[in-house]
Amino acid sequence: MMSPHFDPDDLDLTGVRILVVEDSWQLGMAFTSLLKALGAEVLGPVATSADAQRLACEEPPHAALVDFNLRGGELAGALIEQLQQQGIHVVVITGYSDLPGVRRKGIPILHKPVSEEELLGSLRPIIARKKTPG
Repeated sequence: MMSPHFDPDDLDLTGVRILVVEDSWQLGMAFTSLLKALGAEVLGPVATSADAQRLACEEPPHAALVDFNLRGGELAGALIEQLQQQGIHVVVITGYSDLPGVRRKGIPILHKPVSEEELLGSLRPIIARKKTPG
């Protein structure tokens, strides 16, 4: 499915707004740095569903990277569903092997530790959409 080698031209995220929802500050900042280096506009990182929903309402993202287990033991199942209903491409990042309450309809699920290749591969649909005129 995923190519073992990425063409740098395929990884241009210029004009793509991505919401980062991650309760680990270090991981959130690592995702943010990587995405910004590829040209993305990054919202966050935030560590709660409430903060994520506020940002998503203010500036609707094209995609969201969502850690399943958020600050204070909050699970992101409802947030993931809400973002999907808004037409946002959601990528779930988790340490869990099973995600309670998450319907898997086309949601990429990445298991920690996440490689850069996995993360960027999960954003390919957004990159492809961006290249399609209209």
